[in-house]
Amino acid sequence: MTDRPGLSAGAATAAPGSRKSLAVLFGVVIVDLVGFGVVMPILPFWASEHGASPTLLGLVFTAYAAAQFVCAPLWGRLSDRVGRRRVMLCTIAGTACSLVFLGLAGSLAAIFAARILSGAFAANIGVASAYIADVTDEGDRTRWMGLLGASFGVGFVLGPALGGLLAPFGHSVPLLTAAGMGGANLVFAAFALRE
Repeated sequence: MTDRPGLSAGAATAAPGSRKSLAVLFGVVIVDLVGFGVVMPILPFWASEHGASPTLLGLVFTAYAAAQFVCAPLWGRLSDRVGRRRVMLCTIAGTACSLVFLGLAGSLAAIFAARILSGAFAANIGVASAYIADVTDEGDRTRWMGLLGASFGVGFVLGPALGGLLAPFGHSVPLLTAAGMGGANLVFAAFALRE
């Protein structure tokens, strides 16, 4: 039990409204990982069409993780200052827009830039974890964190599967579909995610 100023007795426990917010967070993580994995089946072919060497293709893949690594602490620090909800909504919108940008990319430079943006906005996983810590009590926290980890697995499975299933319809189709998922997630989050 804590007596921190401004923390009411029930603030540490997940309220019924918080459960809806937690569902949004799991959706965010799934869409982030779908956005990461959906390009796996198509990016090598797409990049080679634009003349990418194996080394350059490796850099395109690395760009996502590097941007995520750099931006994760920045989003975390910003969410401490302006609130988790604002940062989550910003990064959800950014993820959807970066997937649209990638889907419409017509050059290797545009693909590279889109992957950097995707990684930067997908660095919101730490903010999602902090949000869970904010709205759950200690007894429930490990269960919700475990569900957050399970969301990673769902996203990792869905992303490449979605990319492989939709790739025959064109390289942009899986990416625009993932962007649509991100847009739907943004609408849901705007109504359901509480500060």
